[in-house]
Amino acid sequence: MPELIPSPDWRPTRRALLAGGGVSLASLALAELLRAEQTPVSGAGPHHAPKAKRVVYLHMAGAPSQLDLFDPKPKLAELDGQDCPASYLSGERFAFIKGTPKILGSPHAFAREARTGFDFSALVPGLSSVADKLCVVRSMRTTQFNHVPAQILMQTGHFRMGRPSFGAWTSYGLGALASDLPSFVVLTSGRYGPDAGASLWGAGFLPGVHQGVRFLSHGDPVLHLADPEGCDRDDRRRTLDAIGDLNRLAARERGDPEIETRIAQYELAYRMQASVPELVDFGSEPAHVLERYGAKADEPSFARNCVLARRLLEQGVRFVQLYHWGWDSHGTSPGDDIVTSLPQRCQECDRPSAALLAELDERGLLEDTLFVWGGEFGRTPMNEARDGSKFLGRDHHPHAFTMLLAGGGLKRGFRLGATDELGYFVSEDPVTPFDLNATLLHLLGFDHERLTYRFQGRDFRLTDVEGAVLAKLLA
Repeated sequence: MPELIPSPDWRPTRRALLAGGGVSLASLALAELLRAEQTPVSGAGPHHAPKAKRVVYLHMAGAPSQLDLFDPKPKLAELDGQDCPASYLSGERFAFIKGTPKILGSPHAFAREARTGFDFSALVPGLSSVADKLCVVRSMRTTQFNHVPAQILMQTGHFRMGRPSFGAWTSYGLGALASDLPSFVVLTSGRYGPDAGASLWGAGFLPGVHQGVRFLSHGDPVLHLADPEGCDRDDRRRTLDAIGDLNRLAARERGDPEIETRIAQYELAYRMQASVPELVDFGSEPAHVLERYGAKADEPSFARNCVLARRLLEQGVRFVQLYHWGWDSHGTSPGDDIVTSLPQRCQECDRPSAALLAELDERGLLEDTLFVWGGEFGRTPMNEARDGSKFLGRDHHPHAFTMLLAGGGLKRGFRLGATDELGYFVSEDPVTPFDLNATLLHLLGFDHERLTYRFQGRDFRLTDVEGAVLAKLLA
């Protein structure tokens, strides 16, 4: 088909003129400037030699209890059932705790991992087995104590919706590794999705091509992946060519960069129709590999998503993010306590998380892949006891939590930071979400202060106006 070129004497239609009649010349000029700021970029390029070129981020939505998994506190067992000291409660705000809460010792045993000296709960033997590959950060803290703003802050660098996600920034900065798959893929598991929803993998004001593509855990991994009945590949190709010509004409006339994004997404979707079905077909996976993860090829689960994450990374996906719901251990019932529910979440996630990390290492991928594991905040050292509940649980806690890191450019078998004797406040090497993201961007080859995008007259970045690279973590 010949290229469609707009006539040089093109004029707006009467309908378009009436629709825009109320817009001033000054507004039109401003709109044109803003358009110029938003030109799509595929790979802004690193600022220095990167140690890593891809990321797998395992977000435990709801916030796992660091005090029952990674940061044992004998003092809690000693004071179990006693009133929390008033000095810890003055000026505090909690999501659900009221009055004077009781100290809660962990009901789970801990053991010291021999190679590293790390303390791991008996609930996470898998993660303990790969401790020599891990960098454990015990001194995370945040400003948010409710799930939605805390999750958004961790993933976008701001507690309000609308900013680009970490995965989108990575895609924008480094571009795609594969031509037939998205650069950013999201996998979810558990009864529900994460509280903040799709805003956690959105592109914000970046070109839409950088947003995360969610793969479903059952049925077609991507909606409408197959061609409609009666439409073959040649028909689809001719259709896309015609749509592409019309979109390119519209892009030249309107100067809207999102039209270019739409063209790119149509073409990527066409290529994915050939690449994705084979990618999600686990028939080629040896039985012993699935067994290692605890995965069943035809059963949606976090374990299956971990296997798929490894396959995606191998095929060139730049950023793979897994969300698993259910870690919100308030203790209102056995469905959300730390005696019944927490062990269930660990049973679902510990083994596959460890298998993924071990396989990445064995296949030579961990050398240039960043592995991130954790939630959006921590849990309180006190029992929540909402409405007099007899079940054991912990409220949201922003002042201290633990993240697990591994991979390209990070120290192995290293622990950073500490908390006080109750695990209430960070006592050594405090780390914010901004510091964490600045460090991860550094390992991907970026100066976090220079990876920016101009929008509405201001340069924005993932770390907002904060953040420092954690040199102690770097190998």
